[in-house]
Amino acid sequence: MEPLLDPLGDRIIKSVPPPPHRPLSSEHIFAPPGTDFSRPDAPLLVDWKVIMKNFQKNGRMTKEAAVRLLKMTLDTFKKEENIVKVPDPVVFVGDIHGQFFDLVKMLDLVGKIGDLNFVFLGDYVDRGMFSFEVVATLYALKLCYPHKITLLRGNHECRQMTENFNFLIEMEEKFDNEVYELMMETFDALPLAALVDNKILAVHGGISPELQSMQAINRLDRFKEIPRVGLFTDLMWSDPVENETGFLDELFSKNSKRSCSFLFGNQAANNFLELNNLLCVVRAHEVQMNGYKLHQWNGPAEFPSVITIFSAPNYCDVYNNKAAVLRFENNQIKIQQYNYTQHPFVLPDNMDVFSWSLPFVSEKVVEILFNVLMKGARTHGIEVKDVLDHEGEFELKPNNGLFKVDVMKQKMGFIGKLMKMQSNLRENRELFMQLRGMCPDKKIPKGLLLATTMEIKDALEHFRKAKDMDQVNERRPN
Repeated sequence: MEPLLDPLGDRIIKSVPPPPHRPLSSEHIFAPPGTDFSRPDAPLLVDWKVIMKNFQKNGRMTKEAAVRLLKMTLDTFKKEENIVKVPDPVVFVGDIHGQFFDLVKMLDLVGKIGDLNFVFLGDYVDRGMFSFEVVATLYALKLCYPHKITLLRGNHECRQMTENFNFLIEMEEKFDNEVYELMMETFDALPLAALVDNKILAVHGGISPELQSMQAINRLDRFKEIPRVGLFTDLMWSDPVENETGFLDELFSKNSKRSCSFLFGNQAANNFLELNNLLCVVRAHEVQMNGYKLHQWNGPAEFPSVITIFSAPNYCDVYNNKAAVLRFENNQIKIQQYNYTQHPFVLPDNMDVFSWSLPFVSEKVVEILFNVLMKGARTHGIEVKDVLDHEGEFELKPNNGLFKVDVMKQKMGFIGKLMKMQSNLRENRELFMQLRGMCPDKKIPKGLLLATTMEIKDALEHFRKAKDMDQVNERRPN
């Protein structure tokens, strides 16, 4: 695709290449009708490399191409069982969370696509700003290598989570609600687990009190929204206990951190593995500082009963964690770590530059209005400092001969306060956006628009501490 034209040569940051001029259409990415795919030199069904390179340049995709890609992938998912059987060697990939440029780096690191089996453990969307790019790339790979690429469902692949986080906003900005709903249908069709070489169970979250055999998973109706309770829920939401020994007073305990599902420990894991003649459970679902965690509850000499893999480095652009993928071959595991890749700057909530500029414009409009009113106010002996330094409301006294002066002061006081709020909003724009994102109702706390920068930073730090204490973002929304 040809880049966006710059006929005047006035692009400010010339080191950053311009994005593609037009979005990718079906003609660019799908094989022509009537293609004989049995020929050795036949093209792939979908040109995933063109898709990935286009997204690397900040390119877009037409709605028609996106819908076609989603419908084709949906048909492929529908043919798969709840548990997909995968031979080794296999690469396990954990949470990606919309970090497209880190996904590209990972694919470059692990080896030639098509030579390896991949099991992606879910949570492709939310948090990051490039969720559609992640999903479209993975879906294209799935269509090209349906028996080499296995995509499992994570707890974020549902309507409840994508509406509470940022994926819905992203899809409405890049496409519309129709494409979003079709995307949700593909999420409903994602398989729930993978069985690797009949030795490893791969799921997003973990095991369940209701999971005694593989048949229990295959009996589930997966083509729906993730329920509140039950085996389906636990496969998406459960966690291993955090202590190093894996000790729990009971086999499963309430998972208060998630507000749903269970915690499981060493005894529950060992019982499940022994009953099903398995070696290990590989799962994702939890950020890890090093990108992985080996839950060696049976001792360092034994194969880990549970392994957690997390593949989103510098999670949410703040964690500064490493990412990792796990390679399993001949009963041996190899872990490959990698750091984050710089990605293009995106305004919060995919906001456009005009919306972002409104506080700057409105501040100047209010300033003009203030100066116009002050010209008339001075004829009544009202000075700027009398208005801006005044705390509270001006008292209006109808019987007072200075009633008009009091009314003028009241108006000027309101405009002055509005000026301060607009100036504060402009100067502390990014802090307010972070605070708004942390509030459950997406509104800035009352009174903060008139606060100082230090008070705003203190409020932001308070929110961060509260968020760490109660793990709000790790809980399932009501």
